[in-house]
This record gives sequence, C-alpha cells and structure tokens, in this order.
Amino acid sequence: MENPENLSPEELKAKKEEMLQFYKESMPYLEAQLNYETKLSEIDEMRLKRTQIQMAYAQMMAPPEDDTIPQPPESAPKKKRTLKKETV
Repeated sequence: MENPENLSPEELKAKKEEMLQFYKESMPYLEAQLNYETKLSEIDEMRLKRTQIQMAYAQMMAPPEDDTIPQPPESAPKKKRTLKKETV
C-alpha cells in the first residue's frame, strides 16, 4: 500500500473516493450478514428458553428426593423385635 504522505492532494482525494465507493458497494453484504447473525441469535435464545422450560417440567414431574415424606407402613423398614430379659 502506498504511503499517504507521498501522495499528491489529487491522488489522496482519488484514494478516498475509491475507498468510499468500496464501502458503499459492501453495504448490502454487510446488511445481509447482520440479518443472518440476528436471526441466529434469536434462534439460540428460543432454544435456550425451550430447554429451560423442558428442564423445569422434568423437575416438576420427577419424584421428590426428600426423605421427610412419610412412607406407607408396608414399605417402611421393619425393626427387629427383641424379648425383654429378666434381671434377677
């Protein structure tokens, strides 16, 4: 690339016009890329929300892991009974 200090004012003006034209021609591509990236971002957000809802639903439907819930007598652990011993 040429050093801008070595260019004449006319050459510098021509270079600026050339750069400006390049950027103007690139705008449709950049706008298309912006729309594409925006849509991808929106899709990712929706996937995250859907996954969070599914996880919340799975947690609601899962049986509780807490041991403080009373158990029916037939499934409760049985204690072994022992006889009293007489002391003399």
